[in-house]
Amino acid sequence: MANKLEITLTRSVIGRPQDQKDTVKALGLRKTHQTVEQQDNPAIRGMINKVAHLVTVKEI
Repeated sequence: MANKLEITLTRSVIGRPQDQKDTVKALGLRKTHQTVEQQDNPAIRGMINKVAHLVTVKEI
């Protein structure tokens, strides 16, 4: 597994269930096309899997 992940919010959270909105917020994303770097660990991977249809992930 990579050391860090670059996560970009590519789709809006408008109209999504509250748990998906909370997950995106917990990843540190607030606006569309915003990118954050997170450590690669099982907790972050699980959050990414939950909102995989809203984000793109790049291993760095």
